[in-house]
Amino acid sequence: MVKWALERVDELIVLIGSAQESHTLSNPFTAGERIEMIKRTLSAEGVSSDRYYLIPIPDVLMNSVWVYHVKMYVPSFSSVIARNPLVLRLFKEAGNEILIPPSFQREKYNSTLIRKYMITGETWNDLVPKEVFYFIKNIGGEERLKEIVGTDKR
Repeated sequence: MVKWALERVDELIVLIGSAQESHTLSNPFTAGERIEMIKRTLSAEGVSSDRYYLIPIPDVLMNSVWVYHVKMYVPSFSSVIARNPLVLRLFKEAGNEILIPPSFQREKYNSTLIRKYMITGETWNDLVPKEVFYFIKNIGGEERLKEIVGTDKR
């Protein structure tokens, strides 16, 4: 996705959403951990760090002000790349150019599915970049998820 985006924009702002949340089933990793996973992967893929920003952003529970909330956290931008219909609608209404990327096998590379595999002990290493797999292993991410859902299945 990042490589696709960088073919279309000079600099890319990657938002790390729900930055206030961690140690939950939906967001088991801290914003810092998520940033580190992305940065390690992009570095391994040869993506220059001067072409992108990784910015954590906490949720705000009012869709009508979300675009303005985002703009408080990031450098100025004109285009938005997303597939989420609500995100696209909000930024379109705010006057931003909208770019919709291909899905890149979203049914296979799905975070909910990957977390499920981590919890149940199924194979998931082929669904994430190797840098992410090793990072999660090193921080005990599988164990964290299992503890979050209250299972000791190993």
